Amino acid sequence: MREWNLSPVEGGLIGSYGFFGMMLGAICFGVLADWFGRRNVLVVSVFLFSVFMFLCAFATGPVSFSLFRFVGGVGIGGIMPNVLALLTDYAPTRLRNTMTGIVLCCFSLGSILAPALALLMLPGLGWRSLYWVAILPVPFLPFMVRHFRESPAVLLARGRTDELRALLARVNPDAAIALDAELEVGTRQSPGGLPLAELFRNRRALATIMIGVAFFMCLLMINGLTIWLPGFMVGAGYALGSGLPFLIILNVGAVAGTLVLGRLADRWGTKRVLIPMFVVSAVALSLLGFADGFAILAVLVFVAGACTTGSQNIAYSFVSQYYRPSMRATGIGLASAVGRVGAIVGPTYGGILLSLSLPAELNFVSFAVPGVIAALAFWFVRAGATPGQEVSEPLPAVADSRGAS
Repeated sequence: MREWNLSPVEGGLIGSYGFFGMMLGAICFGVLADWFGRRNVLVVSVFLFSVFMFLCAFATGPVSFSLFRFVGGVGIGGIMPNVLALLTDYAPTRLRNTMTGIVLCCFSLGSILAPALALLMLPGLGWRSLYWVAILPVPFLPFMVRHFRESPAVLLARGRTDELRALLARVNPDAAIALDAELEVGTRQSPGGLPLAELFRNRRALATIMIGVAFFMCLLMINGLTIWLPGFMVGAGYALGSGLPFLIILNVGAVAGTLVLGRLADRWGTKRVLIPMFVVSAVALSLLGFADGFAILAVLVFVAGACTTGSQNIAYSFVSQYYRPSMRATGIGLASAVGRVGAIVGPTYGGILLSLSLPAELNFVSFAVPGVIAALAFWFVRAGATPGQEVSEPLPAVADSRGAS
């Protein structure tokens, strides 16, 4: 900001361009992936993110910097829908939520490492050096092209059955597939249907809207709490430096919650875990305003992190399993994009609460309300009763002409 003589408002606006790019990328690359294949779109997304974030280090002014951040944000937005869609395509049904949780924990670990890297590089190399590391994924792109496999639904749609047979044999060598067996996807897209429009057809409209509401509320809660937790703790009468330990506990709880809830979701069903955990998160946040003593507060903050970020990560797994393969990446992308809006609103929401000088108890209760709304929204999403089988339609299956899967 000092280098280009930017005001705080201008600096905040530039920072928001990346978030808007992420929203656009999540929707557009989600749709494109369902049309042209997940692997190719994922590779393009990583390339855009890596190259344009790297170019931010060489920006000559705020205009070029904003442009690079926006395009890089588009790439970032396309990564998560396609990673999760590919993971769901190939993960064993009994481990889908667990494996999704592990992958999303890597996102969280990256968020933890980023500020640590900044502490090491900023003093001696300046802010531009932080963008140098963005180029590191580029050398791995040939590895992705060579070793990442396309979605079975895409391979079938393109008539590449021989490639699919070989791939299935590698994934599960024990599953013998007869040479004359006819392969088909258990759920098919309506002829000529657009993936984005399909999300609102065949009694899916209410579920798609409610998923969007839940993602908006949850990411509002997570981002707002992450940014304003130190301020809330100061408002509750704690020392200024006390917010940092609580923020660390919140993030540790998020990682632990993601792993534990993923395993529970595989055992009991994702929806059966999500709804009560969102309620627990609301209760924990509400109690923060009334608790006294570091130990009790630490436990409540840990539970809040586990049940907010942990539940949100498992919600991604729910969405990836709810929609059939022909619209899976689109569904994840739309939910992620709506969630990004909540992530932008969250910090503003927290700032308004602090500006009103409300009692500390009301600040925490106000952030608990979105958790209750998220739980209610998921309650309206119709899901199967079998754990791990969240969709009302069959999940993709490889079947022979007699219907055996």
